[in-house]
Amino acid sequence: MPYDEKLADRIRIALRPRRGLSERKMFGGLAFLLRGHMLCGVVGADLMVRVGAAAYEESLARPHAREMDFSGRPMKGLVYVAPPGVRTSRQLGSWLERGLAFVSALPPKQGGDTRA
Repeated sequence: MPYDEKLADRIRIALRPRRGLSERKMFGGLAFLLRGHMLCGVVGADLMVRVGAAAYEESLARPHAREMDFSGRPMKGLVYVAPPGVRTSRQLGSWLERGLAFVSALPPKQGGDTRA
């Protein structure tokens, strides 16, 4: 299944000034990595965000969010957000900030792609 290129472009624009950002095809879509750690991505038309265990339940309670169950089992700390939940730049930015708050606290991944 192809991923939403327009959403990917919106993410690129929102994250553009950030150092250590890279992209990789994963999960049948496109993932954005920060210092080698997966931050977010686009799978089909959905945004995928890594929010971490501490923010997981709170994130699931937000409108248009659901468990990431790519493999048939929920992946704790990762959520899908349906298109209505990222319709505006403000909505998308809010989700990206949640992901950045978690991933920015992680140490750089050894051997990960940390290019600017």
